Amino acid sequence: MKSFISLELRSLISGIAIFLTFYAYIPYIKGIWKGSIRPHVFSWIIWGATTFIVFFAQIAGNGGVGSLPIGVSGIITILVAFIAYRKRGDIEITKSDWFFFCLALSSLPFWFYFSDPLAAVIVLSIADIFGFIPTFRKGYIHPNSEPLGFYLIFLFRNFLAMAGLAEWNMVTLLFPGSAGIACLVFVMMVKIRKSKFGIIS
Repeated sequence: MKSFISLELRSLISGIAIFLTFYAYIPYIKGIWKGSIRPHVFSWIIWGATTFIVFFAQIAGNGGVGSLPIGVSGIITILVAFIAYRKRGDIEITKSDWFFFCLALSSLPFWFYFSDPLAAVIVLSIADIFGFIPTFRKGYIHPNSEPLGFYLIFLFRNFLAMAGLAEWNMVTLLFPGSAGIACLVFVMMVKIRKSKFGIIS
């Protein structure tokens, strides 16, 4: 379905989404440098790979200017993974982490074989959600190790990125929609864990 939102407004919405991407990432990256934030490196590697491939799938799905926030996010996500590795964030890698990383990479031959970006986006969305598991596990055990505001900003950013798309279809909407839901579930889980431990945030 083609978007009923004008190109000018979609460009503005996408610009705001890109701004929110930088707004969320800059303090997060600073926190990694200071050592106050210790992200799970492999989660970020998986997210970087999936997000960047989805950007190209959204272009193929006629996402238009609304695809740009995902592309920018993909580049920065890979940068976060690199910085987290250099600063020795959580680098415990399980067999399941490797499985989901390989699943993300497997989306490319799926796309090539089926000649349809939707096949790749489905695989990538699944890989992205499962790539959240190491961070989800870490947040459950150490609920104060992740800034919840970061994930709330990305929840709102994904909503804007979806609104800025030129066409709304499964190829363009599935990934940002599922990622937004994952952020919401993560925030709710950490909030519950913090209240259990009496942590005020």
